[in-house]
Amino acid sequence: MAGLGEMWSSLAGLQIPAQALSELQSNYLKQASELWNSALPGLGAGLGGVFGASQGEAAKEAAPKPKPKPLGDRRFAAEAWSANPASSFVAQLYLLNARTLQQMADKLEGEAKTRERIRFAVQQFVDAASPSNYLALNPEAQKLALDTQGESIAKGMQQLWADIQRGHLSQTDESAFEVGRNVATSEGAVVFENNFFQLIEYKPLTATVHARPFLLVPPCINKYYILDLQPENSLIRYAVEQGHRVFVLSWRNPDASCAAWTWDEVIEGAPIKAIEVVQDISGAEQIDTLGFCVGGTILATALAVLAARGQQPASSLTLLTTLIDFSSNGVLDIFIDEAMVKMREMSLGDKSMGNPKGPALLKGQELAATFSFLRPNDLVWNYVVGNYLKGEAPPAFDLLYWNGDSTNMAGPMYCWYLRHTYLQNELKIPGRLTVCGEKLDLGLIEAPVYIYGSREDHIVPWDAAYRSTQVFKGPKRFVLGASGHIAGVINPPAKGKRSHWLGKTAALPATSEQWFEGAVEHPGSWWTDWAAWLAGHAGPKVAAPKGPGSRQYPVIEPAPGRYVKQKA
Repeated sequence: MAGLGEMWSSLAGLQIPAQALSELQSNYLKQASELWNSALPGLGAGLGGVFGASQGEAAKEAAPKPKPKPLGDRRFAAEAWSANPASSFVAQLYLLNARTLQQMADKLEGEAKTRERIRFAVQQFVDAASPSNYLALNPEAQKLALDTQGESIAKGMQQLWADIQRGHLSQTDESAFEVGRNVATSEGAVVFENNFFQLIEYKPLTATVHARPFLLVPPCINKYYILDLQPENSLIRYAVEQGHRVFVLSWRNPDASCAAWTWDEVIEGAPIKAIEVVQDISGAEQIDTLGFCVGGTILATALAVLAARGQQPASSLTLLTTLIDFSSNGVLDIFIDEAMVKMREMSLGDKSMGNPKGPALLKGQELAATFSFLRPNDLVWNYVVGNYLKGEAPPAFDLLYWNGDSTNMAGPMYCWYLRHTYLQNELKIPGRLTVCGEKLDLGLIEAPVYIYGSREDHIVPWDAAYRSTQVFKGPKRFVLGASGHIAGVINPPAKGKRSHWLGKTAALPATSEQWFEGAVEHPGSWWTDWAAWLAGHAGPKVAAPKGPGSRQYPVIEPAPGRYVKQKA
């Protein structure tokens, strides 16, 4: 209730300056009048066709018409929108209203986070209100229904019912993929498992391998095979081809029996244990390590715990789109405040967090829906229109299949993460947090760090990724890639796509803006730069192992293992 009162106070303090509001109203009325006047002849002609036109008017109708002007928005790109005067008017009026609402949100004065929340809410409303999302207002879907004699609507209803049964909106043909059959197919074996994860070792593709093995820690909020979708875009396979002995931590998809997992238990039981097992199997004192997204935060935490214990097991640390300094994190920041975190603790946390019912799971579908609505036009409404209004089955796409293969999270672990990173930003502060009984100081990690950010990332903004350069004290390299959170990372060199930026010197100034001013754009993938850097820390080449695991750690089952196949 205190949180609701605080939120109401923030909303009550918002206002649009009188002059700004007057200008918005004036501009809106002017543009609405111009739109009406330009649309009126077309609307009148359409009505004339309905109620009967004179002979002269009929002759004018028979004359060639100029090609309709495109509406400049891909939702209304089909000819049916511009060819139909009424639909064109509705679409243009919607675009005008949407712009005006967004401008009103931009002009609000008040508390910063509340303004951002209003902007986000307005954007969600504007996207949901698009006439393209409704059969009664979508001429393209209506024409398709007439052309197919209603078959498109029937298929749309079938797909809607199927999605209701699945419990989520289909973004791809899920029947086209199976983990281990045509995604996550790199050859390997599970050589260790516990309650938290399975450890996969991959079969070498070269006669010799680097002496130091390579451990990858993927995010626990997704399944690891984003790093191994297909052979041609698999980061795992690429690392194996570069002569590394590759191990991957495959997280268990938590069920009700895992609901009480804490952050400390996961750090000790997953990344720290994985590092220990890889050292035992390989006989190497130091290993190369990589963490992706939340996996990078988890891995860095584990290495800091080990550093506090006097251990330096990492010869290198690669962080891909990872948050360490949580001081500014883009759109995700608008969801997180004391009231929100407290609510989560009281509904998902354990009794020490104030939840009288005890710990619970954060369901995977809730996480997936949250991330989809960060880009609703691309990841929600686009599929509502295609799947249900047009009856078009979504095409088979491995990335979107992985995106829909959601994972749960243990409530106490999730709540600890929310409070101590996103809300209180304590991970970067030496000695502030105690994890696994140790005071954390990420500056004690001696391993060289390769830090990667994606320029269009909306989950880990690249300037937030860059801030990690100011936390670690050892040698560091920062690289910026094009595109977003996933497409920027999964960018194999053979495709020749996108580009990346490197600093002219090794200097890493205090801000990302200063770094970018001195950066140079290079065509193609960042993988080649990273491969050269990683090779410099991986040790000399030795004969590749004859088989996975060891006498102490025999093969349990073939990759990809059971854990990755568990559904949320």
